[in-house]
Amino acid sequence: QVQLVESGGGLVQPGGSLRLTCAAPGFSLDYYAIGWFRQAPGKEREGVSCVSYSDGSTDYADSVKGRFTISRDNAKNTVYLQMNSMKPEDTAVYYCAANLMRSRCSGNIVNHEYAYWGQGTQVTVSR
Repeated sequence: QVQLVESGGGLVQPGGSLRLTCAAPGFSLDYYAIGWFRQAPGKEREGVSCVSYSDGSTDYADSVKGRFTISRDNAKNTVYLQMNSMKPEDTAVYYCAANLMRSRCSGNIVNHEYAYWGQGTQVTVSR
């Protein structure tokens, strides 16, 4: 069973930074757009960002634009999410997943297009 692996979460103060990593042991991320999602307690999982396979084009939720940067290293089969200027409302479990319907981000980051969800990594922004 394919499952992506997220890492890099932790506790950070408001205004701080974290970098999350999404790896795929034994599975190639080639040809898949990859998305990052998050789920806060009591809330639905929401799309945060997407990176395309071929040209690395990206999409972001309005809530993270200008603060978060998604990137991928196809040679390392890895996707990253750099989070800067973090806010308490960024607190959530963060997941990465592969888009089974497209290799290029579409402008909408919707759950039902994605699969191979990992276990998630907890991010807490607090003093």
